Amino acid sequence: MATVASDPQGEAAHASLMDNVYRWQRHIYDATRKYFLFGRDRLIDGLDVADGAAVLEIGCGTGRNLAHVADTWPRAELYGFDISAEMLKTARARLGPAVRLAEGDACNFDPQAMFGIAQFDRVMISFALSMIPDWESALNAACDVLAPGGELHIVDFGDCEGAPPLFRVFLGMWLRHFHVSPRLDLSDRAAAAVATRRFKIRTRRGPLGYYQLIVLKRRKKD
Repeated sequence: MATVASDPQGEAAHASLMDNVYRWQRHIYDATRKYFLFGRDRLIDGLDVADGAAVLEIGCGTGRNLAHVADTWPRAELYGFDISAEMLKTARARLGPAVRLAEGDACNFDPQAMFGIAQFDRVMISFALSMIPDWESALNAACDVLAPGGELHIVDFGDCEGAPPLFRVFLGMWLRHFHVSPRLDLSDRAAAAVATRRFKIRTRRGPLGYYQLIVLKRRKKD
């Protein structure tokens, strides 16, 4: 597994920022975000989780996605972590003990220490990379914890090229208010990660380019 240099001060500052953003927002997050975080259910429906498979969500937030996975594949082993202790309060209340949750940074995490497991059959990142300053490190860290034959599923904001210009301006202003920066080169960076690891990659665009959906699959034999 590749190692990432730790930046405790940076991690603490980002954790504090996320807690400040979500301390109150977590109570209305799911009710409001369903109107613009499109593509999450499409990602989950494409996971194709086998019985007993280990599924990890990086940046699990309120636990909304993990709850959907649990309903769809009740025999899966589910794990999640988030940098925001505030968001994890909501996730723990929603999911209970059936899902293993922990506090951690997507750029520098040790799943063995967190959960007692080093690799996962499915890893998902839903609208989190656009909120992580060092998001490329998070992308590479996610690739590193895939089991042979495992898949990393990512959904995040796209370029919205098919949307009206005024809508793009309004969306950009709204996202910046919540410290969200769409990663418009995400497909290129994912392709670079694939090239160094000999993974396979699939990319899709949502309607009007509103979101991008990327799947990285590790070969069963590297």
